[in-house]
Amino acid sequence: MAKKNREEEKLNYAAEIRQLKQQGPARLYLLWGPEDYLREQYLNQLKQLCLPGGEDDFSYKRLNGPELDAQQLQQAVDAMPFMTERTLVELRNVDLNRLSKPEDILKILSDIPDYCTVAFVQSAEFEPDGRLKIIKALRTDAKELRFTQQSQGMLTDWIARRFAAAGKGVELDAAQRLIFISGDLMSRLIPEIEKIAAYAKGNKVTVADVEAVANHIPDADVFEMTELIAQKKYNSALAVLAELLADKSNEPIALLAALGNQMRKLYGAKLAAEGGLGNKYVMEVCAVKYDFIVTKLLRAAKGFSTEQLRYAVALCAETDYRMKSSGADSRELLKELVLRIAAGETHA
Repeated sequence: MAKKNREEEKLNYAAEIRQLKQQGPARLYLLWGPEDYLREQYLNQLKQLCLPGGEDDFSYKRLNGPELDAQQLQQAVDAMPFMTERTLVELRNVDLNRLSKPEDILKILSDIPDYCTVAFVQSAEFEPDGRLKIIKALRTDAKELRFTQQSQGMLTDWIARRFAAAGKGVELDAAQRLIFISGDLMSRLIPEIEKIAAYAKGNKVTVADVEAVANHIPDADVFEMTELIAQKKYNSALAVLAELLADKSNEPIALLAALGNQMRKLYGAKLAAEGGLGNKYVMEVCAVKYDFIVTKLLRAAKGFSTEQLRYAVALCAETDYRMKSSGADSRELLKELVLRIAAGETHA
């Protein structure tokens, strides 16, 4: 089994906050990753330590990307703190992968005063190019934190606390259902929790409450469509597809990518089950983050034969090629693909 690389490691957010409070601010930070809610919470904690009196025009400087002017950065770094012990320079959404003069920036970052903290705060979409000299230098000299989605236990506990703040309890099944259909990013879950808490009539939020008002991400609907096919509920599966295609924000090529990814996971889960391998193996091989989703995946995989899943993966690749090269209607190609998977084809 391959070892997890830097990008796959889960961030222990609580431990990082404890370390920040115990050791104080570092001089240089690289804050990035998909979990933007936790990133902003960490930044707020950093600001409180550097600027206990709040943001001001003297001790707090913010420079916005994508480019970064070396002279402006130098002036911000050289500014002396006023009415506080530290200065904080926030560099927001600087495109570190495409700086025009990275060597000038590196020179400044190599000599940050002891009283100054410089924080690169990147968008959720940013991925550092580890081949670049400036990224290598930051990973050597900076406190790098990649804000990842949290573990199942931590995320469900957080959801419970958010509902409790709104005066509601939440059933475990309901919290897991919310994660499944709305995704696991906290910034996306916050408005969903607020909607559900306002909608729920009882003191405890149920699965039915979640189903009634929570927004579905396309990947969740694609997963459920394959579950329905596995259960031989073909009309229901096609109804889900029709709803996905009716939403103009869903591009057929993106839906195909989600379906192809799901069929590969089902195939991997099927092979793992046949080999007597456990849930942990499926979680790692299929890149599934939560135990309850692994259970759903294995259950759905039972509804297909190994040959059906192997050929379904090939059909997805074939349809991807046809969408990109044939000029045929992408919506019709996607419908044809789902019908062929539902028909249980095992060969051409």
